[in-house]
Amino acid sequence: MWLVILKILLVLVSLALIGVVLLQSGRSAGLSGAIAGGAEQLVGRKARGFDAVLIKATTVSGTLFFIISLGVAWLIARGS
Repeated sequence: MWLVILKILLVLVSLALIGVVLLQSGRSAGLSGAIAGGAEQLVGRKARGFDAVLIKATTVSGTLFFIISLGVAWLIARGS
């Protein structure tokens, strides 16, 4: 029973994570943008508005995905 519920939640969280990542604006264009984009994140440039909401949603959905995946693996290993 719990395994089925967790699998359904895992699919929903996966779809949410894919959607949130696809909604984020690209920070780099090509190799030079990848180098500069990484430097901007290290310096600590803060995102504002909708980008900040998307970053938080990505963090939450990624964490939920990880926790639910561990739960599903644990239930399968346990034999439920």
